Amino acid sequence: MTEQTPSRTLPAGFGRAFVLTLREALEGAADDLGDLDRRAGDGDFGTNVRTAMKHLDATLETDEPSSYREYLTALYMAWLGVGGTSGPLFGMFFRDLAKAGEESGADVPTAAQFADALAAGQATVQRYGEATVGDKTMIDSLDPAVAALRAALEADPETSAVEALFAAEDAAVEAATATAETTARRGRASYVGDASQGVIDPGAAAMALVISSARAGADGSGVAHCGWIA
Repeated sequence: MTEQTPSRTLPAGFGRAFVLTLREALEGAADDLGDLDRRAGDGDFGTNVRTAMKHLDATLETDEPSSYREYLTALYMAWLGVGGTSGPLFGMFFRDLAKAGEESGADVPTAAQFADALAAGQATVQRYGEATVGDKTMIDSLDPAVAALRAALEADPETSAVEALFAAEDAAVEAATATAETTARRGRASYVGDASQGVIDPGAAAMALVISSARAGADGSGVAHCGWIA
């Protein structure tokens, strides 16, 4: 295992920055995500996103977290309070992400530990959602993001956590955008068949925003890129 250098340790306050950036990104993209779902699904994803963020806001206002795990726990609990398919799947994904680095007892995970938690979340979603890459789901952007993050960390010991997360973000956005060229084989969008072609999968888009928000939380910008969602 590659020894972690300070540049590969995610910054103090990463959990707060990540979650708050993601909250802003999802709230800002909710209309576009809902429109994508109306064009190739049952149309409830935008509402589900807003509901999850409303639950998150309520938690943050009454009992503000103080650590990475507490922030991610608040996020996964917010999603588990949402109905439909997306709520439980995103909730279980973020529950695994909350465990990043817990075995080491560190306050903030390293980039490698974060990658491992992303992979664990992917495995959970695939186990319960029964989706594979190419089915036009959130897995389509998550899988290449995990691969790109790990590859960047393993290729060069001088690669920083932020640089590796930029690589993961690029891979996730590219893959999410590419779902417009595929036909859904899982989820509600699979019911409409070829009508889903030409439409970015909203779950894949939302997952790309997760990766983008992690990068923004790590580099301190606090801005996730979402202008490509349409």
